[in-house]
Amino acid sequence: MIALVDCNNFYVSCERLFAPELKNKPVVVLSNNDGCVIARSDEAKELGVKMGVSAFEVKDLVQSGKLQAFSSNYVLYGDLSNRVVQTLSQFSNEIEVYSIDESFLNLQGVSDLENYAIQIRTKVRQCTGIPTCVGVASTKTLAKIASRYAKKNHKETGVWILDTPEKIEQVLRATPIEDIWGVGRRYAKMLEAYNMYTAFDFTQTNEHWVRAKMSVVGQRMLYELRGIPCLSVDLVNEPKKNICTSRSFGTMLTQYGPLSEAVSNFAAACAFKLRKQKSVANYVHVFVTTNPFSKHEKQYFNSITITLPVADSDSRVIIKNALLGLSKIYRDGFKYKKAGVIVSGIVPEDEYQLALFSPNPNNNARKVMEVLDAINHSNGRNKLKLAAQGFDRTWKLKNERLSQRYTTRFDELLVINI
Repeated sequence: MIALVDCNNFYVSCERLFAPELKNKPVVVLSNNDGCVIARSDEAKELGVKMGVSAFEVKDLVQSGKLQAFSSNYVLYGDLSNRVVQTLSQFSNEIEVYSIDESFLNLQGVSDLENYAIQIRTKVRQCTGIPTCVGVASTKTLAKIASRYAKKNHKETGVWILDTPEKIEQVLRATPIEDIWGVGRRYAKMLEAYNMYTAFDFTQTNEHWVRAKMSVVGQRMLYELRGIPCLSVDLVNEPKKNICTSRSFGTMLTQYGPLSEAVSNFAAACAFKLRKQKSVANYVHVFVTTNPFSKHEKQYFNSITITLPVADSDSRVIIKNALLGLSKIYRDGFKYKKAGVIVSGIVPEDEYQLALFSPNPNNNARKVMEVLDAINHSNGRNKLKLAAQGFDRTWKLKNERLSQRYTTRFDELLVINI
């Protein structure tokens, strides 16, 4: 049996953890640059706040005090997510961290599943303060459905076990077709056209028809819903094939200097992620764009891909080539809203191909990067960086409602006055 542990309204729960006065009050978390709503408390949903609605549309609710809004605090969310996973490791040796707020656990050998799931939920709440729901079933797809069912229909216990055919049918009949894991809008519309409106309807379909219409992915989904495991708990995260770092700017950038500083930081972030997964990249792709939603400004978008002589993960090499690409696509007279860097052609750092006339691998360069990463790990992010990354950060995100990084910075620890 497999359990899916899902943190309830995770971003909102993280904000409430250090502000208990927000309990039972409408709360939302905004996207980068405080653009739109990306997380809502149950109370905010009842207030009529839709997912993805722009911050401007809920401005009156926020100003009147009926709704509390926070800027995204990914440092806090990431740290609390790691703490949840550490707690879950007490209950299973096989854990797949599926997303920042969801993890699969292999519960093979557990006899009293319901009591064990309740223990998991209680322990996570006790150790981290984060509320969760736990769904348990014989496949990952059914476990995901069980977790969602528990969240909607069994908030008191927060647990639902699909251990009998009757329970499975009950939950499948209550699950809309678009809520099946892996069914997007396009497939949902297609299936509804064939009178399939629930997960149960889908399980009654001929598997050959499903494979013809939805390929082997759909067939695998069908098997999983029927209780036949096709997806194992992945214990090792596969290295990424492409790594992208991009941001929308808090203010429009009209000069090359601040834009190059931003691109340098994006390139450095990509290089760090490469080293973290012990990989190197063959290509550096840079793009810039103005604001496509502005009808009164001149529009411009361009991108370029630079091929490295030898695959690398050195921040200096990645930044140098990213800036080379930027210099070729930059144009004066535009207000830039967003830029980004993508590294691709990724291979393991000990398996890359040397160029015919390239020198031997520079081991000293690798050691320099190891020292750079070690210093930043022990002293804080970007404590040591390249000069091209600058210091002013005039391009940084707008986050006017950012909470403190309570768990990762001593100068932002929670202060309690008694």
